[in-house]
Amino acid sequence: MNLPGTSENLSLSSVRSWAYWLQNASPEVIAESGFDLVVMDYSRDGSDETAYTRGEIEKIKRAGVIPIAYISIGEAEDYRFYWNESWKENPPAWLGPENPDWEGNYAVRYWDEEWKEIVFRYLDRIIAQGFAGIYLDKVDEYWFWAEQGYNESWTAGQMIEFILEIANYTRSKAGRDFIIIPQNGEYLLEYDNGTLLATVSGWASEDVFYDGLEPSPWTAEKVPLLERVVSAGKPVFVVDYVDDGTRSEENLARILDFIEKARKAGFIPYATFEDRELDRLDVIPGIQPPK
Repeated sequence: MNLPGTSENLSLSSVRSWAYWLQNASPEVIAESGFDLVVMDYSRDGSDETAYTRGEIEKIKRAGVIPIAYISIGEAEDYRFYWNESWKENPPAWLGPENPDWEGNYAVRYWDEEWKEIVFRYLDRIIAQGFAGIYLDKVDEYWFWAEQGYNESWTAGQMIEFILEIANYTRSKAGRDFIIIPQNGEYLLEYDNGTLLATVSGWASEDVFYDGLEPSPWTAEKVPLLERVVSAGKPVFVVDYVDDGTRSEENLARILDFIEKARKAGFIPYATFEDRELDRLDVIPGIQPPK
């Protein structure tokens, strides 16, 4: 039996439950939650001023919970430490347009060395805090640039190369067991020669079985790709926003259906609130986390 207290003792192979909490996450609540792994931001509100201390991250580890830091590598966010307000009027060459669905998030030419250096500085902060790994969002940004006229095979290849560079960089500093989990973009596996799948620790995906409260239109596409990750002996974390916040029979039936489908496919599910705010844990007594 492993004793909690160090990241070396916190193994992905033993994870049976996970949670996703980005806004104002509480280390104390996480430590007592019963989840095996949590994806959280490096700070309470995304800024340096409210960054978690190494002691707070260690408290989560000592409770036997694996803390994984969220980081967007395909978009720049205007509330992060690296943001320069002058970019809105005079953007650097790597900065693209604002995401119409997410105010303050901007597409980036992620293959640009200046952007990569910003990400590496961000990773240095995460490593210094003592996180056990990283959760890479917007790895599917290669689609956006393909729609802008770039060759999709090239944009996918550049994203794969960037993920591999991130893995090499973080593991050279934090150890070879540092966890790398991309979110979405599992379609990258179609362009992978095997190196990406061999390098990542697992994969995560949203809206696999449900798109909000309705069945997901992407299930048939996503599941076979994610099953490749399972076949490689690595965990797949799925999050569907299926909880309407009530405890009605209909709501509980939908949550249980999502969880059952995910587990049947060999995935680790997290059901959470349909508002997608990720501003609180979704603890469902007797269901999530499983006892």
